[in-house]
Amino acid sequence: MYFEYFHRTYRIDETPEGGMVGYLYNWDTGGFDPRTDIIDRVLFDMGHPEISTLSAEEFADETERNRMRYFDGDGPIFALYDTIRGLYTQAKEEGRELTDQEADLVYALRQRTFHMWEEDFARQAAGEPSSVNYWYDSNG
Repeated sequence: MYFEYFHRTYRIDETPEGGMVGYLYNWDTGGFDPRTDIIDRVLFDMGHPEISTLSAEEFADETERNRMRYFDGDGPIFALYDTIRGLYTQAKEEGRELTDQEADLVYALRQRTFHMWEEDFARQAAGEPSSVNYWYDSNG
């Protein structure tokens, strides 16, 4: 299950034992921290204007909007972010919104970068070093 919780993405997974564990987006790392303590609030306070459900694709897209805004770095992920920024810059300079094709490309690129991050965080969880060289950009 996927949510937006006070401007951060939040995911609830089922455990093998049938329980639940929640993960809240971390602004400082770009990853997700275990936050099972807010599961009940998320599930049972859906009328709150700061809590909403997301599809898996919307969850990835919103997470990537945050990562792209608040992190800078080197490598393939950041090259894709530069491509996205370039599309927005070109459209702005031309005084227009993104075309449908450009919007579809941005969406596809965000899905790809989301999976690239997830693969890197999984490698780190397995004890391997990060392959992503990045830092928090306070000017985001």
